Amino acid sequence: MAVVDSRTSAPTAPTASGAPVRSVLGPVRGKLPGLAMAAVGVALAWGTHRLVPAVPMLTAAVVLGIAAAHLPGVRARVRGAGKPGLTLAGKRLMRVGIVLLGLKLSLDDVLGLGWATVAMVAAVVAATFFGTLWLGRRLGLRGDQPLLIATGYSICGASAIGAVSEVSGSDEEDVATSVALVTLCGTLAIAVLPLLHHPLGLGDAEFGRWVGASVHDVGQVVATAQTAGPAALGEAVLVKLMRVALLAPLVAAVAVSVRQRRQASVTGATGATGATGATGKRPALVPLFVLGFLATVALRTTGWLPGGALDAAAHTQELLLAAALFGLGSAVHLPSLVRTGGRVAALGLCSWVVVAGVSYGGVLLTM
Repeated sequence: MAVVDSRTSAPTAPTASGAPVRSVLGPVRGKLPGLAMAAVGVALAWGTHRLVPAVPMLTAAVVLGIAAAHLPGVRARVRGAGKPGLTLAGKRLMRVGIVLLGLKLSLDDVLGLGWATVAMVAAVVAATFFGTLWLGRRLGLRGDQPLLIATGYSICGASAIGAVSEVSGSDEEDVATSVALVTLCGTLAIAVLPLLHHPLGLGDAEFGRWVGASVHDVGQVVATAQTAGPAALGEAVLVKLMRVALLAPLVAAVAVSVRQRRQASVTGATGATGATGATGKRPALVPLFVLGFLATVALRTTGWLPGGALDAAAHTQELLLAAALFGLGSAVHLPSLVRTGGRVAALGLCSWVVVAGVSYGGVLLTM
């Protein structure tokens, strides 16, 4: 039987489940304003990158998202009607972008770096992650901020933060604050690291490896390394993608940790081992988007995909991540960031010194 809308007296076709189409489309319509804002943000970020090539598109997207959340006349819409769609962009589109990121990485490329470089990258990631996590907790940062900042600095910036926050169930404000910090430091690296190229006694290839091992986001790596020429850029991208490859095991490890904590919490609350409930829902050991990332890495390794398809996927991935980072940037609340700004800034500076110092030492050992 058709369902009649009392306001128009016009029948509304039922869905297969008997619910009106209106009830199905309602949640979708509610997200459209935010998705439209994200699309505008991506367009502006692309335009900014075209005008100032030294500013990566993803960095511009985060900054524009933060600006939109604080501009008079815009912020009310961003935090009101736009919030559902922007939240969707920050989570769902981030997952798809991470899956497509795997198409940039081939196992042949990783093996071509040599085992010494692979070991160096693994050591840099481990030292940065655990050192930042320990220091963040010592500084008393709230919630999951230490975990998220450690992930962003050690792996691949905002993309890694988004991936880990999916399995850790992190508070949106913690995610936004961590993204803002990592993006700021990565942007500063674009200006600072080229100044240290020759004073540190690095050739072009070694400088590229240092950039790839120490700068956070892929776009920031490209912007920094290209100042030393194509040899530096090639080495930087390969080393950086090796760090990206470590995203999958890190997310899986976080998922296991969260699963164990929730199980312990439920067990303590019920007194029965193996109890489950709403608060004890177990996250997947390996999230679906991480499996997708590994699948795209395997697909790239086969060499089946033509160059045109890889280029199209790379552009799509960048657009999706830009929309996601605009959404995450729009969740940043600067007054809250200022309240913990001293401790957050201290952690960011110390972590930056750790990742730059350890990676520099690793490059010297593998020259």
